[in-house]
Amino acid sequence: MVWNQRENEATRPRVWLVMGTRPEAIKLAPVAEAIAEAGRMEPCLVATGQHPTMVDQALETFGVRADVTLPLHRRDGGQPELLGQMLTGLDALAEREPPAAVVVQGDTTTTLAGTLAAFWRRVPVVHLEAGLRSFDLAAPFPEELNRRLVTQAASLHLPPTSAAADNLLREQVPAEQILVTGNTSVDAIRAIADRGAVDFQDERVAAAVEAAARGERLVLVTAHRRESWGEPLRQVLRAVTELVARHFDVSVVLPAHPNPAVRELVDEELGGLPRVVVTEPLRYEELAGVLAAATLVLSDSGGIQEEAPTFGVPVLVLREVTERMEAVHAGCARLVGTDRELIVRTASELLTDPRARAAMMGEGNPFGDGRAASRTERALARLLGLSAEPVDEFAAVSGGVLV
Repeated sequence: MVWNQRENEATRPRVWLVMGTRPEAIKLAPVAEAIAEAGRMEPCLVATGQHPTMVDQALETFGVRADVTLPLHRRDGGQPELLGQMLTGLDALAEREPPAAVVVQGDTTTTLAGTLAAFWRRVPVVHLEAGLRSFDLAAPFPEELNRRLVTQAASLHLPPTSAAADNLLREQVPAEQILVTGNTSVDAIRAIADRGAVDFQDERVAAAVEAAARGERLVLVTAHRRESWGEPLRQVLRAVTELVARHFDVSVVLPAHPNPAVRELVDEELGGLPRVVVTEPLRYEELAGVLAAATLVLSDSGGIQEEAPTFGVPVLVLREVTERMEAVHAGCARLVGTDRELIVRTASELLTDPRARAAMMGEGNPFGDGRAASRTERALARLLGLSAEPVDEFAAVSGGVLV
């Protein structure tokens, strides 16, 4: 951490913020900042080593670094090995430096490891982004199971929306353990957007963004989910090819997943195609810059579904189901799956019909108001007996009406 620490640091309860993936780092960085600024607790950023380079890069965007990074020694790359090594490392750390609470985010293998390590040590688990459900254990896999398991162990549940809170209530989670905070991804994307101009490392991406500023159209495409690999991804890529062929003023930026099989398929289908930029994974501030300039997004990313409404950019969700139906209900996202014809037809409608696109640009963001990190800090303070002050909850606004 590089934020200022108070003199009474040794007497303040230490709160772990456990992260292993880039989205976790992005969504937990605002919480770490809010905790540090309030001064009631000591934030400790614990990186599990699941995706170490991407976590480091994401944290660097916010001017911070992990306090602890677990030394993983992976051989087969499987989930059992990953979970086992993370659990061993987290348990050893908890024995040396016991935390007062452990905050986990989302639904990754890191989320599950942090939850189990804390629960076995009888340390309260705080689940940020609680209550998301696709109601399908196979999609997303294995994330849907992970988040259901975390719910069983958590002491404090921080759903981003009232719909997520309703899921928890239906599962008999006590109402007094639930607080709707909004999603900290909105805090993060707002903070980055407020910085202004972005320095793109890839000149091709910079050129596409500059062309968008001159009135051309830019489409951002991301596809990383395991269930989309193989033939579903091939259909998405062929839809991209057809869109570029149909619309002469449309450019595409596609940050490719680092998995070799995925990258090989992307290169096979899109390599050398004019007006299609296939790039390495973008830094978070670069992704935000492309997103802000985009006319349309095709993505299976949960984070982008949360972030795009901040910029009024419609999202076509490349999944059959989503646990973020708030965007669909608000009209700023549509489910299209990986059906090539449906993707092309829907995207073409939004690229050619200004009224159709305007109808999806929305009013505000159904996932947050930029104050989720502050609510999280105050909820943690109540949990640990440091405050008795009530915490206001996030309520989305659609058409001037609270929802």
